[in-house]
Amino acid sequence: MDEMVFLAMTGAKQTEYAQAINSNNLANISTTGFRADLHSFSSIPIDGPGVDSRINAVVDSYGTDFEQGAIASTGRDLDVAVQGDGFLAVQGPDGEEAYTRAGDLRIDAGGLLATGSGHLVLGDGGPVAIPPHSSLYIGADGTVSIQPLGQGPETLAIVDRIKLVNPDASLLQKGSDGLLRLPDGEIADPSANARLLSGALEQSNVNIAKTLVNMIELSRQYEMQINVIRTAEEDADAAAQMMRIG
Repeated sequence: MDEMVFLAMTGAKQTEYAQAINSNNLANISTTGFRADLHSFSSIPIDGPGVDSRINAVVDSYGTDFEQGAIASTGRDLDVAVQGDGFLAVQGPDGEEAYTRAGDLRIDAGGLLATGSGHLVLGDGGPVAIPPHSSLYIGADGTVSIQPLGQGPETLAIVDRIKLVNPDASLLQKGSDGLLRLPDGEIADPSANARLLSGALEQSNVNIAKTLVNMIELSRQYEMQINVIRTAEEDADAAAQMMRIG
């Protein structure tokens, strides 16, 4: 009876973990440049004395889905979408370099270029600083050009170049802040092949239909495991009652 409860309890716990990953994906359907987290159930034998056939289903998070999301045109000068493979280099909360596909850029109060989440965008020499200007243009190679105040439209000044990288996606690890990083604090080299599309944003790559179906399946699976625990409790009560009658 205890083994029955233990197995069902372990399964319910792992299902909760899988549901948390799935729910996080669902919550980020509208997040610009979001990459869905992947998970799977693995069969792991139980160590220790007992029947060798005892196996638990354990949830493994096996990385991130790097399939490109849909590109939506916005017409906004500070919106950029990475075309194909590649990432924008930003400064993470820890001050270290990290990578993202979120191109919803803005200029913060200090005149620095940042993402919509507040992460500073990195250029050739650190965070990209934008001087006062009347118009701004971001080129396909990441070059940031402005029309200085008081100058005509024929006068464009290059401010900086956004660092674009294209590391091996299989090496990237997503942090709790949603940013991607290389292991052991490694820094990716700038890539001349990564390209930007100005006036557009890449949407989340979460498959809504698949995520909703997965949520329903996990909910039913969790309910089944709770029913097993409830059945074990009822059987234990019935056995105790029979012992009292005896």
